[in-house]
Amino acid sequence: MTAAFEAQRAALADVVAIPVTPFAEDGSVDQDTHRALLRRLLDGGIGIVTPNGNTGEFYTLTPQERQLVTELTIDAAGGRATVLVGVGHDVPTAIASARHARDHGAQMVMIHQPVHPYVSQGGWVDYHRAIAEAVPDLGVVPYIRNAQLLGARLAELADDCPNVIGVKYAVPDAARFAAFARDAGLERFVWVAGLAEPYAPSYFSAGATGFTSGLVNVAPSVSLNMIEALRSGDYPGAMKVWEQIRRFEELRAANGSANNVTIVKEALASLGLCRRDVRPPSKPLPESERAEVAAIAAGWSV
Repeated sequence: MTAAFEAQRAALADVVAIPVTPFAEDGSVDQDTHRALLRRLLDGGIGIVTPNGNTGEFYTLTPQERQLVTELTIDAAGGRATVLVGVGHDVPTAIASARHARDHGAQMVMIHQPVHPYVSQGGWVDYHRAIAEAVPDLGVVPYIRNAQLLGARLAELADDCPNVIGVKYAVPDAARFAAFARDAGLERFVWVAGLAEPYAPSYFSAGATGFTSGLVNVAPSVSLNMIEALRSGDYPGAMKVWEQIRRFEELRAANGSANNVTIVKEALASLGLCRRDVRPPSKPLPESERAEVAAIAAGWSV
């Protein structure tokens, strides 16, 4: 831990919003709607945003679109929020994206899991080291979805790269998370529950201090209510919020999370905030299934 990254560490211990990327009728990024949705998050009290995250359909965006989304987000944040830019793909592409984020004023980057069918423990370290060393002045947050990765490997990475300050942990196993965090160094990193509100209570009990959220696009106050309860140790209160969002998140998680982004955009569309369009391999929700999502969104204080 270094004092140079204290502000970034503090920012991670919060609701880490993953904004959607709205599309216009012609399929391009809808810049005006993007700005409006970001303003809504900031006005709702959100203090950290991750452009080019999975809820932002990172893997469907072109390199130029990823740069555009980064620039739009940093401009909209305007110092009101910390910007944690998602980067990934091959090492040169990830480094170029990280440097672009740095040059436009981002404070941190989140490194998506390596896109490769064969990931060795040492190769995981090498991949993240190459990116982190290219931007030593940025905070770096690995996005971990690999249940086989050992906590000792994360510690090894941070030994070489002191700017690796936080972890978005998204393995759906609270016991594994607890062990991984302690093997890597519980106090050494800021632990972010990377599977959002449904897993936040259990992960907080094991040491997480922040959680990611796609739901926050729809109802910022709901997500903020959960983290306030968790911060105060009010687990019954947090579970009341959990019950409130349960069905929405079940719909997102169904069929291997096939409609993870689709459900969020459908809720936003029902509120008149953006189009429901998503890009393949996602697909818009059938009309016959839209009413339930609209009813849930309408029932929240948004």
